[in-house]
Amino acid sequence: MITKLSEIVEAARSNGRKRIAVAYGQDSHTLEAVYDAYKEGLIDATIYGDRETIERVCTQNGIDSALFEIVDEKSDTKCVSLAVADVVSGKADILMKGLVSTDKYMRGILNKDAGLFPPKGTLSHVAIMEMQDYHKLVVISDVAVIPLPDFKQKQKLIGYLADTARLLGVETPKIACIAPSEQVLPTVISSTDGAILAKMGDRGQLGNVIVDGPLSLDVALYKDVAEHKKVKGSTVAGDPDCLLFPNIESGNVFFKSVSHLGHGELAAMVAGTNKPCVLTSRGDSTLTKKYSIALACLAAK
Repeated sequence: MITKLSEIVEAARSNGRKRIAVAYGQDSHTLEAVYDAYKEGLIDATIYGDRETIERVCTQNGIDSALFEIVDEKSDTKCVSLAVADVVSGKADILMKGLVSTDKYMRGILNKDAGLFPPKGTLSHVAIMEMQDYHKLVVISDVAVIPLPDFKQKQKLIGYLADTARLLGVETPKIACIAPSEQVLPTVISSTDGAILAKMGDRGQLGNVIVDGPLSLDVALYKDVAEHKKVKGSTVAGDPDCLLFPNIESGNVFFKSVSHLGHGELAAMVAGTNKPCVLTSRGDSTLTKKYSIALACLAAK
């Protein structure tokens, strides 16, 4: 079982090099991450963007731009379209967001004529967090795409969480449905949804997973807190592999608190697409982007 993000790099390397299509990849963090992933034996890269800018940034950061195939295009939206087309056609295995804004990147993925997103699918986002005071990696969703997932979407998110956890070697993922309290509160949607999802999990309706909810964040992550609050009979409390957040606000605050205040590290990608798509913030570190590339390589078939 993979318990550190660095181990994802090692596991992905055994899959052989993948071709990554980087949309508007002309910022230093993206180019450094792609270069590091190339040196790690993970990828070969096609970079879409302004050639002059790409070569200048590479020179400034000691990167040999000749290692990359560069598609010269100044328009960020056109770069996304070209990169998506190459991934859909099989010329590349993975899509990655560069300096282009998230909304333009997502519009390129969602373009129904492009073929990267299946009809009537559910687009989401998963992240793997490595926290200093937690004993293993934890997969979380959704912090970036679905503002307020409804009950049907939460079932899909559980599937995405489980699929990502299995990439880490977790055969039967333990999933905590996060709510304000571990008590079932009839007037709180996250609470009642969590309770129903837990029962569905017990009955095998959500696949080979163990689901518990509602669970407050402290009860979910810390066994001593669960014991103190007299939460009994839960195999998830204190040992979850995955956290399902009730809305984008709670998930995003957790995500950024862990990465910035808690000095944690992460890997992230889009879920629900036909091919792996790396989705990181333009402000994310080079290491975060390299780990995200490795995760996408691990997911690529």
